[in-house]
Amino acid sequence: MRQLIFAAILAAGAGPAAAQTHVAGDFDYYVLALSWSPNWCASANDKRGTTQCDVGRKVDFNLHGLWPQYEDGWPANCRTSERDPARRESEGMADIMGSGGLAWYQWQKHGRCSGLSAAGYYETMRDAFEAVALPDYFVDLDRDISIPPALIEDAFIEYNPAMTADGITVTCKGEDLQEVRICLTKDLKPRDCAPDVRRDCSRDAVIMEKVR
Repeated sequence: MRQLIFAAILAAGAGPAAAQTHVAGDFDYYVLALSWSPNWCASANDKRGTTQCDVGRKVDFNLHGLWPQYEDGWPANCRTSERDPARRESEGMADIMGSGGLAWYQWQKHGRCSGLSAAGYYETMRDAFEAVALPDYFVDLDRDISIPPALIEDAFIEYNPAMTADGITVTCKGEDLQEVRICLTKDLKPRDCAPDVRRDCSRDAVIMEKVR
């Protein structure tokens, strides 16, 4: 028993040390995460102080984040010599992310691992978001729909022919569409996702709430 407890203590102590081995700029590719805003707003009960949920804003897919990835796993919370972004820089991302708070969180957890400055990471996030053509089928969606995840993938491939089914992952939360995750090279070109990222929602269909 004493040996088991000692091993558990050693394992627990190894966690933070292992986290410090992540080196800023040392990664293989990006995952661009796009959230379906109406579902997020409903799950958040509209209590997060973000204007993206206001009726009439017509927000469909918005940017959750751009995440550096390894071919197996991912870095997070890296040390970097780059300064943190100013509040106004983070607030400047609210038009595509919903809030400056989310932009700051993404910088803190993922952006510091990119090897970029805060301004460079924000610019790269915007470039990646704007490089993806969002399918017209979902623009101003005026009613709740139930749709197979594979059809969502097909729609993105139709509008972005360089993408492949292995380069897109559709995730769900319960019966709701949660995110569309798109794998990109460091040059923001479509590529296949590594196996640990290719975990599509297993439901036959997901709900996309109507755009507000």
